[in-house]
Amino acid sequence: MADVGVTVFALEGGLLRTSVRLEYVWGALGVKPRAAFVSLMSGAKPEGVALRTDLLPLDADVLKEIAALKASGQRVALSSAKHPEVAEALAAVHGLELSEATGETRAQNWSWRALAKAIRPHQWVKNILLLLPLLAAHRFEGGALILALLGMVAFSAAASSIYVVNDLVDLEADRLHPKKCKRPFASGTVPLSVGMLTGLVLVSLALGLGAYLGPKFLAVTVLYVFVSVAYSMRLKRMRWVDITMLASLYSVRVVAGAAAAGVAVSGAMLFFIFPVFLTLGAVKRLTELTLATSDERLPGRGYGRPDRGKLLNFAVVSMIAALVVFFVYSNSPQAVALYPDRWFLWLAIVPLAAWLFRMVRLGYYGKQDYDPIVFALRDKRGIGLILITLSLMFYAAGLWAQWFGF
Repeated sequence: MADVGVTVFALEGGLLRTSVRLEYVWGALGVKPRAAFVSLMSGAKPEGVALRTDLLPLDADVLKEIAALKASGQRVALSSAKHPEVAEALAAVHGLELSEATGETRAQNWSWRALAKAIRPHQWVKNILLLLPLLAAHRFEGGALILALLGMVAFSAAASSIYVVNDLVDLEADRLHPKKCKRPFASGTVPLSVGMLTGLVLVSLALGLGAYLGPKFLAVTVLYVFVSVAYSMRLKRMRWVDITMLASLYSVRVVAGAAAAGVAVSGAMLFFIFPVFLTLGAVKRLTELTLATSDERLPGRGYGRPDRGKLLNFAVVSMIAALVVFFVYSNSPQAVALYPDRWFLWLAIVPLAAWLFRMVRLGYYGKQDYDPIVFALRDKRGIGLILITLSLMFYAAGLWAQWFGF
């Protein structure tokens, strides 16, 4: 629709490549969850929540059309029928009139490829952590492995649903980030409603597989989803708490692998992997700070570049703690039973320490990806160090002799 002599563009489905209503809902969720729920049900603007209209994704084709119309001397207006506060701000920036007419809406095109990017399948590689309990218990039979692999599928679906939620909660923070601004929801290439439906389907799949694998695995899956949502909503904005929660989420994967395969996970193993994951959590923040372009705090985080020294100290202390726990474990009755040639176990500390040091060093100098686990599973030199560590542990356990006769 258009006023006489005026071309009117719709706000949603026109100039904007996003839903203002859902922008308000997800913007409120991290600070005022109750207001967000009321807004979702009623469609009303949540009180005390404002949108950064300068960050909202715009339709490039509509902008070109507006520019062409204005260049030809025609009057161009933006519909203020819905969300007039947003329409007024955008109209002022782009030199448009305001109209109470609804304007013509257009279907927002999106691709499955863009949606696939949003669920981050490359991150599923982190769920290889579910196989650690089998590795530690020297359980390599097919039945246990299949159950663990099903657990990996469940956790991959759960993780992807959380990535969707995380991106929806972090819309504004992502738009302020030099790389994350290109994410599908932040850039407007995938509608927020599609993301919400996708997240619901994925978490349903995760819980369904969790129920199939048994009550213990289902309980761990529910715990993972709950803690992940809490992390996305609030905890990741709290200094030091966020690193602890990252380490906890990595550790939960290990517990999930044990629950899926029906093997025990020892306290010694958890005491070892937790400081390892604390190290990697600190490395994740170190990398982000090193790659930051200013000394201001990271969007949606509690750290700024001046905190790099503290994070480095935290990473080093956690690394040392992990190595000490590994050495103490090597002298435990369980280690004596599992590893007859324990001096190979002590020797494995060397490549393990080299790998951890490499991760910290590369993170401090900004030579990693934003996720240390994903980076570690692509880093050829790091993988070499991990394989040396595992080979020495297998030799200490007598597995090489059992498998290959030497």
